Amino acid sequence: MVIEMATRRGFLAGLAACTLTPVAGWAKVGGPAFLSAARASDNSYHLFGLTGQGESVFHIPLPARGHAAAAHPDRAEAVAFARRPGRFAVVLNCASGAALAELNAPEGRHFYGHGAFSSAGELLFTTENDFENARGVIGVWDAWTYDRIGEFQSGGIGPHDIRLMPDGQTLVVANGGIETHPDSGRTKLNLPFMQPNLTYLSVEGDVLEQVELASEMHMNSIRHLDVRMDGLVGFATQWQGGRADSPSVIGLHRRGDSPKLVNVGRDQARAMDGYGGSVAFYDGGVRIAVSSPRGGVVQLGDVSSCVVDGQLHMPDVCGLGVSRGALRTTTGSGAFWAATGKPKILNEQPLAWDNHLVRVSRD
Repeated sequence: MVIEMATRRGFLAGLAACTLTPVAGWAKVGGPAFLSAARASDNSYHLFGLTGQGESVFHIPLPARGHAAAAHPDRAEAVAFARRPGRFAVVLNCASGAALAELNAPEGRHFYGHGAFSSAGELLFTTENDFENARGVIGVWDAWTYDRIGEFQSGGIGPHDIRLMPDGQTLVVANGGIETHPDSGRTKLNLPFMQPNLTYLSVEGDVLEQVELASEMHMNSIRHLDVRMDGLVGFATQWQGGRADSPSVIGLHRRGDSPKLVNVGRDQARAMDGYGGSVAFYDGGVRIAVSSPRGGVVQLGDVSSCVVDGQLHMPDVCGLGVSRGALRTTTGSGAFWAATGKPKILNEQPLAWDNHLVRVSRD
């Protein structure tokens, strides 16, 4: 049952303000730096907890291919999301390996593979497709019982990634702008008219700010996010136009300003094959990276000058994360790289890492 905003605003606001006592901290399961989904050599699927050196501290079976995960801020719990257009999300106890709950998208919905906890960990927010009405929705779940307690509109079509801003009261959503329907598979139904945006929402669902790229970039779907501690948002895009016209697939936005794409040369843009897979600030937040599994490339940029000034070649690279300020990457061949300075493989396993490295803690 959907709880409308007018009747639950005060309830959600009260929950968002409360604090919790940690139950079973992440230190008790080896203090992982990252979570990542992967496919093993026997075609089984798992969620891994990884150190900053790529060593596994736990792995838990998943029912099917995972995409990304959300780490609870206090308890050693994670919610693993199915790859779009999946309908499952599994809540996992990372100490025991037990599945605590399974979230099912409401009728006429599917998940987009991402979610975010509130600052005190009492709420979970999930990105969803209301495909019969061609609109994006943010589901709201009680993170104690994992019952669904409400929802609100995402501010656009195709909400993919969602992050909690540093103020603990604001959500930023990457509305990719692409209409899809499960009956049409992964066919994109509205490319000539798509309108991606970044939308900032209060945790109660109020639209606080919404920005779009320049009109000629309306086919540059905003998909993935990272947020710097001062509120600067980095975003990765996926170009839906012709390859010859490929623009930059990495951008920056600060509330109150217009979003801007990081400057790249034509050959650099084409090297990414129009596909930004993951995005991450690193080196104390003064630099930013975007990966492309299609291009086998990680592009590195300077935040202050807003220019791409470096490029690393790693086949099938997508996952990006940061450990002690240094960039880490994962690939579909099972390699875990240190990608700052002279790149080197720190760990390699017979796995196909999926798209994302999810930070458990910010160091």
